Amino acid sequence: MNEPIPVTRPVDQGVAKLMPDIDRKRAWLLTVDGAPQSYVDLDEPAYLEFEYARRLGHVLDTVAEAGRPLDVLHLGGGALTLPRYLAATRPGSRQDVVEADRALLELVVEPLPLPDGAGIDLHAADARAWLETAPADSADVLVADVFGGSRVPAHLTSLAYAREAGRVLRPDGVYLANLADAAPFAFLRSQLATLAAVFEELVLVAEPGVLRGRRFGNAVLVAAHRPLDTAALARRTAADAFPARVEHGPALRDFIGGAAPVQDEDAVPSPEPPDGAFSIG
Repeated sequence: MNEPIPVTRPVDQGVAKLMPDIDRKRAWLLTVDGAPQSYVDLDEPAYLEFEYARRLGHVLDTVAEAGRPLDVLHLGGGALTLPRYLAATRPGSRQDVVEADRALLELVVEPLPLPDGAGIDLHAADARAWLETAPADSADVLVADVFGGSRVPAHLTSLAYAREAGRVLRPDGVYLANLADAAPFAFLRSQLATLAAVFEELVLVAEPGVLRGRRFGNAVLVAAHRPLDTAALARRTAADAFPARVEHGPALRDFIGGAAPVQDEDAVPSPEPPDGAFSIG
């Protein structure tokens, strides 16, 4: 059998590479311009390598009873790690993936095809434009993991965007976002304030060192109109190989402080990561 070989190709937003993992037989790492984007194990799609992906997985595990199929909208595709995860852990789920970089989608699905009958539909489109035309009350979960390079695009950070997300979600639906920031957390606080203007319940999941301001890193934001099972989520994240803290309630309101919701005209991309924050050799 031929050994898998790396694939390098220009895509719409840079140069993408798919590199086989020498330690796992059919696992691949996707990078764009040197920044890790996704990790997929085709033989074990429920395996999540990246810390932020594991935290998103913990949230997805706790939003509904185990195994229950969900209707999920993913903004941002990467190597389709989370759609594959949900197809494995919640068979029968219906999933739409919206990825602006058509060439990236094509690069991923050629060597890393989706399983037959996975229930995953791919769409090459701008995330907000797609969201604005999506039917109301059509999704149980919306996962936002959109990065232009290493930054969340500005038009996906505003109150108008958050309201569209709320419109598309069902009354008991859950919004998840993967963001990145560092102390003093101006961007992260503004995003929490923006979501708080639309949703009653907010949860923040992040590595303790990031929350203490020691380094730049990812933070998972969760929002809903209903109480979330923060106790179950806290147990899962604390027991993870990469432990994280779950903040909610008064502590999270204190963290938001005087931050205000972001309007379209004031929206900015997430901060540029410092050199070496996410890059690999």
